[in-house]
Amino acid sequence: MFLARVEGNVTSTRKHPSLEGWRLLICQPISKEGTPEGAPQVAIDPHGAGMHERVIISSDGAASRKVVGDPKSPVRWMIIGIVDEVTPGTTALEDSVS
Repeated sequence: MFLARVEGNVTSTRKHPSLEGWRLLICQPISKEGTPEGAPQVAIDPHGAGMHERVIISSDGAASRKVVGDPKSPVRWMIIGIVDEVTPGTTALEDSVS
């Protein structure tokens, strides 16, 4: 799991059938302070995250494939929560997911 910020939407004219109807968002992994960490990832969004919102993303491809209902789907990343706030002094993402 990673803390990330939504940086954009993905629009495609062709995509795998298992991704039909899913919002695809560009998520930039960030540190607790908000600085970028690593490469942006494309994630499916079952929660309706907005632009520049902080989210929790997971790279559990098996769980993502189960959510889209296709064991052969190419999906890997999924938004698993929208962050309300990060509590100062914590070392984990606990208590920060809505």
